[in-house]
This record gives sequence, structure tokens and C-alpha cells, in this order.
Amino acid sequence: MHAGTGTVDLVALGESMVTFLPTRAGRLADVPSFERGIGGAESNVACVLARAGHSARWVGRVGADGFGDHLVEAITAYGVDTSAVRRDPDRPTGVYFRTAGDRATDAHEVAYYRAGSAASAMTARNTDLAAARSGRVLHLSGITAALSEGCLDLMRELTAPQAHRPLVSFDVNHRPALWSGRPEGPRVLLDLARGADIVFVGDDEARDAWGLHGARAIREALPEPGVLVVKDGGSGAVMFAGNEGAADSAVLVSAPHVDVVAAVGAGDAFAAGFLSATLRGLPARDRLRHGHLTAAAALTVPGDLAEPPARGLADELAALDDRAWGTLRLGPGWTEADARAAEEVRTP
Repeated sequence: MHAGTGTVDLVALGESMVTFLPTRAGRLADVPSFERGIGGAESNVACVLARAGHSARWVGRVGADGFGDHLVEAITAYGVDTSAVRRDPDRPTGVYFRTAGDRATDAHEVAYYRAGSAASAMTARNTDLAAARSGRVLHLSGITAALSEGCLDLMRELTAPQAHRPLVSFDVNHRPALWSGRPEGPRVLLDLARGADIVFVGDDEARDAWGLHGARAIREALPEPGVLVVKDGGSGAVMFAGNEGAADSAVLVSAPHVDVVAAVGAGDAFAAGFLSATLRGLPARDRLRHGHLTAAAALTVPGDLAEPPARGLADELAALDDRAWGTLRLGPGWTEADARAAEEVRTP
């Protein structure tokens, strides 16, 4: 029997890495020590969903080393099922270091040590496909496709049309450095997105990868997904919904004002909030608002992962009228507010 094949709300598949955060600001060359954390686009989504009260499973591959132990233990501690994670005796767990970002410019250094990692050896043959397909939603990202040809084949397998497949969620996550020397990257990401049911893409990355300008142009290039979410940073996000060939509906929701501590992890958090609301059957406006609120939780902490707002608080804020939503301002510690005290995180 395969590990971890019981049905869950969400399965996330991809590479997770140990991340080292600086104990003080400065260049990597000058930072004397770091604090250890975890990071990974897909496992971040699984962790946030589990914290938000959903059942979640992470499918990945880590080294048979101490860093792999830490990742599995830390992700499990969030409430995520890690029984389908494979250990690689020959390849290491990926790690990365980064500096503290400048709030005004988001300038920071990141040093990745992931080449030849255990996750890059994932294939359709050595991955538990039954576990990968065991959720109501399967969440993937374009990062995995860039790791190796084997990983790309796995992504094509999971996004291929198949009877009874889960709802496939795909975050484009265009990372040019990972596609260095491989000009096919943007086309590959577009093809994978076309095979998904829910797609998340930033307006800026669509412009950089595909030369597309504006949400409507992106939708015209991606008519296949039933749901397309185009994010425009602090301005907001628009959701297009409708099947290919059918009339589209578009809902635009502005982002709340956020006192940003660090931008890392915000995109993953947005996807998690949106998918949580989707799993709960909430309407389009509320899906986008929950995405923004969960992103705001990540934006107001220094690490990749943040505790999402309690469901009661998030629901109350998502239900605000347009005027109150437009005056909402969120800063560090806002998720600690009790749902009954939601008024305290508003700005008149």
C-alpha cells in the first residue's frame, strides 16, 4: 500500500529547503550568524493550509541527512502529512541563505545551494503518484519544472488530462535563474499553466516571461484554466473564472495597506489563502480577500512562513464593506488579534 494515500484537502508537491535567516542586517559577507528555518513554495502552501484547519499532505524528496530530518520534522509539526516524502541516500537536501530585505527597496541577497539536490532527482517513476493525486486540490509550481528534466516530466504527468484527477492548482513562479541557459523555460511554464485548473501568476512575471501586458492580455493567452488569478503586488489581484470558450467573469479586489517587514513568502501565502477559501466554497471576492489577508500575514514577519489569521478574524475582515476594506491597514502582530477585536486592526 502506498504511503499517505488517504484523501486530504490539499496535496503540495515540490522542493522544500532549509533556509538560514540573518541575525542582523548587512551583506552576506558580514553577517556572523543565521537562524534556521524552512522554505519552499509548495510546502509553504501546505503548512499554511494545515494551520488554517485543512488536511494537507506534502510530497517531496530530501536527503538522508540532518537537514532532511529537520525539514520533515518541521513540516510535520505544522500538521502536514509527510508520509509520502522520499529520502535520497546519494543527494543532499537543498539549503539557502539570505540577507534581511530593505523595507524601502526590497534589496537583498540570496545564495542557493540546491544544484544536484535530492528534490531535483524527483521523477514520475520514483514519486508516489497515488499520494500526489490523493487531495481535493493538487498544488504545484513552476519552480519544480525548472529543477531537472525528470522533474519536468513529473510535472507534465501531473498536469496531463486524466479522469478523476484532483483540481490542479499551478503557481507559475517564474525564476529566470533556474532556467539559465534554457530558453524554453517561459514556453514550458505556459504549457503547464494551460493544463491546470487554477493558475496564479504575477503581472510582472507574465510580462517578463511572456511579454504580456495587463490582466486581460494574460487571460487571452491562458483561456484554458477555469480560474486564473493575476496578482499585481500591493495594488491587488483579479480573478477570471469561466471555461474555455465560455463567457468570462472578472473580479478585482484591491490589497489592504500592509506595513511590510519582508516580502518573501507572500505569493505562497496568497495562494494558500485563496485555496483555503476555494475549498470552503466561498465566492470570488472572498477568495481574493482571503488571499490578500494570508499574504499580509507573511508580509509582516521576517521568515518564509507566518501563522495565518484565525479563521474567524479572516472571515470577519473578508466580509467588510468596500469602504472599510479600503481603509484596512495591517502591521506586525495583526494576526494575534481576536476575531472579536477585528475593529482594532482597522484604520478609520
